[in-house]
Amino acid sequence: MSPIISPLSLTRPSVDVCMRIVGSVFVILAYFVILHVNATTGAVMNLVGDSVSLPYFIRTKSWDVVIMIAFLLTISVSALL
Repeated sequence: MSPIISPLSLTRPSVDVCMRIVGSVFVILAYFVILHVNATTGAVMNLVGDSVSLPYFIRTKSWDVVIMIAFLLTISVSALL
């Protein structure tokens, strides 16, 4: 017997879910750039990646992740100064 696919399961992800995915990719690429290319460019990429993914974690009330990202944003800003 084949499972019934609900039309609700075929919906697109919300904007903040897409932003979280893009932000995660940016953070991973930023660490590579920091280590192998340029620390300033990597810090900017890390800043953008963390900032873009933050709304998702606020919406889902993942306060531990919000605090961790705020801490990492502070580190990125201090690296740029």
